[in-house]
Amino acid sequence: MTRTFAIAKRILTELLHDKRTLAMIFIAPMLILTLMNYVFNITSSTSVDIATVHVEQQMDQGLAKTKNVNVKHYDSKEAADSALKDQKVDAVLSQTSDGNYDIFYANTDSSKTAATRKILANVFTQNKLSGLSQQVATLSQRVGVQPNLGSNFNLNESYSYGDKDTTFFASIMPIFMGFFVFLFVFLISGVSLLKERTKGTLSRLLATPVRRSEIIYGYMLSYSVIAILQTAIIVFFTISVLNVEVLGSVWNLLLINILLALVALALGLLVSTLASSEFQMIQFIPVVVVPQLIFSGIIPLNTMADWAQVIGDCLPMKYASNAMTEVVLHGQGFGQIWTDLLALFIFLVLLTAGNIFGLRRYRKV
Repeated sequence: MTRTFAIAKRILTELLHDKRTLAMIFIAPMLILTLMNYVFNITSSTSVDIATVHVEQQMDQGLAKTKNVNVKHYDSKEAADSALKDQKVDAVLSQTSDGNYDIFYANTDSSKTAATRKILANVFTQNKLSGLSQQVATLSQRVGVQPNLGSNFNLNESYSYGDKDTTFFASIMPIFMGFFVFLFVFLISGVSLLKERTKGTLSRLLATPVRRSEIIYGYMLSYSVIAILQTAIIVFFTISVLNVEVLGSVWNLLLINILLALVALALGLLVSTLASSEFQMIQFIPVVVVPQLIFSGIIPLNTMADWAQVIGDCLPMKYASNAMTEVVLHGQGFGQIWTDLLALFIFLVLLTAGNIFGLRRYRKV
């Protein structure tokens, strides 16, 4: 029992002298919980933008009076469809020559599709009841005549992405795809380099005339091969096995994820230079990885405060998620995502430079 207490005392003493570990144990959880409490308690009602094309006045007025609905009028179906493709509206409502209605949903956010469907159902019901009351008043003197509810409220639904069974999870699948690529590459690269350092391999390498930049490039080149293979497996598994529909080019999707994997690789190597043990490397996960997910777009950044949006702008996952969402859900090409790719490339350059500089603590050239 005495030896047990002695061992426990030694471990506690070491922990108390390790300020970084104490901070990770006690302070980091509070910071993460505070951040998540703020993010997940953002209350924002679902608002929808509906484009209308030559719909009758009664329907148009009913939509305009509905809360959280922004109605935009277009002179042609082509112009309205173009607005939907450019993400200016969430649905296009048009009236056919036989009096029926066609609704074309973007469906990139199933919650907005459900809200639009509910709004239209309410407006249709109100219009039917209004028409019914007018008919009853007009035909009140004609016994045995039944009011005609009309067939001009039939609704034909179609979708730009997915179908009526598409869930909200499908719309955030591109984000999770990128996040898991980021997470596993970050862990593999960070822990592997740290193991090289703790075993003394890195010290022996630093004792040679090899430049710091050559060491970093060598590590990045070797791990990038694994990262690219892992990325390809995750992407094709998501598409082939999970049946996630991709409206854009799969090659663009691969390019985004490979670039993100290289950023995660460089970040993992950089963090490993700051950690003194594998345990400390794991402790960096809540601080480095969790914010990437929170500000990746799972919760719309435009609903957050300005300071929270600034944090998102400083994280690579935001740009990767935005690019993948554009490709998967909106079918955008390279010309529409190149700015996000440029941002990821800048992160890669800065982190690589940070790695080269970080090796100075082990050897000065």
